[in-house]
Amino acid sequence: MSTGDVIDVAVQAIWLVIKCSAPMLLVSLIIGLAISIFQTVTSIQEQTLTFVPKMLSIFLTLIICGDWIMSNISQFIQDLYSRFGDFVR
Repeated sequence: MSTGDVIDVAVQAIWLVIKCSAPMLLVSLIIGLAISIFQTVTSIQEQTLTFVPKMLSIFLTLIICGDWIMSNISQFIQDLYSRFGDFVR
């Protein structure tokens, strides 16, 4: 296994993590921004107000996107297992 192979696998793994975490991060960002605007408009300064809506929205996003995330991860693992013989040499 050459240094190029290791770097290639590491880059693929990093992109997989970014791609699979993007839906939850974007939903959390949007919900947090909306609640922050609501807090600014209504002058409510409760710090824990964002926690429950963010958790619920991330949970719903996981339910909706979970199959897509799992298929991406399993495809990556299958690709690694199919190339295992090349890595051992």
